[in-house]
Amino acid sequence: MKIELHNTSRKLCVIGDPVLHSKSPLIQNTMLAALGLDYIYLCQSVPRGETETWLRCAAFCGYAGFNATMPHKEALVPRMDELDEDARMYGAVNTVCLREGRCYGYNTDGRGFLAALEQAGVATRGQNVLILGAGGAAKAVAPKLCQAGGARQVVVANRTVEKAAALCAGAEKGRMIPVGFSPEELRRAAEQCDLLVNCTNLGMEGTGGQFSDFSFLEALPSHAAVCDVIYAPAETQLLCRARERGLRTLNGLGMLIWQAVFALEHFTQTRIDGKAMVPLVEDALNRASGV
Repeated sequence: MKIELHNTSRKLCVIGDPVLHSKSPLIQNTMLAALGLDYIYLCQSVPRGETETWLRCAAFCGYAGFNATMPHKEALVPRMDELDEDARMYGAVNTVCLREGRCYGYNTDGRGFLAALEQAGVATRGQNVLILGAGGAAKAVAPKLCQAGGARQVVVANRTVEKAAALCAGAEKGRMIPVGFSPEELRRAAEQCDLLVNCTNLGMEGTGGQFSDFSFLEALPSHAAVCDVIYAPAETQLLCRARERGLRTLNGLGMLIWQAVFALEHFTQTRIDGKAMVPLVEDALNRASGV
């Protein structure tokens, strides 16, 4: 895409290791161009362990802010002057604003997930949710579903049950329940499930990992929706199998775009019409991939 750069342009970027595969520059620059905002969004590789060094460099070079992906989300938390409620709750920062010598840390992942579900017409209030995995994505999705999402109950399934239990520990009694990842446990949890969310990297492009057993999909009620936070490929094997069963499916592209919308609102202190941005960004991503 064509990007205009002026001497007055304020700098933004995404940091990570690796990060050159990131779609954030395309997403953010598409929105910035549509909004007519004088910013430029770049991609910056920052090795693990160099978070503090990067913060000094970003401040010195006049960055307005940056997004962070692995392995920096947790490392940023103790280095922030202020944290929003979500960043504090998840123990992870994905958006940093630099203002007047201070660092403000936010996490927009949970809000982005709920906004994507809402736009797709997938209900969460009063629903029973089954989350697969207890890693970084689940830490943002599970608590947000319980709180702002109003889910009746969230079951977190993970191979290491202790990790799922740690994620559920802070919730109101009975609202979040940890279980194992065996086919039997997944089937039992799926029987009462209105929404299933995959927060593992199983099925992700380039990982080689895949679910060894999809039988839990057969236990889902016919009205259930299946969401995968993975967006590459656009349809994972999990979503393909769910679609073949006639279940409603949703990939992670909406979450990716909506968390970017909320991050850009923090960066620019501008209210943004996310529903108007989603089709623009989807079109830009499709053109970039030759679709």
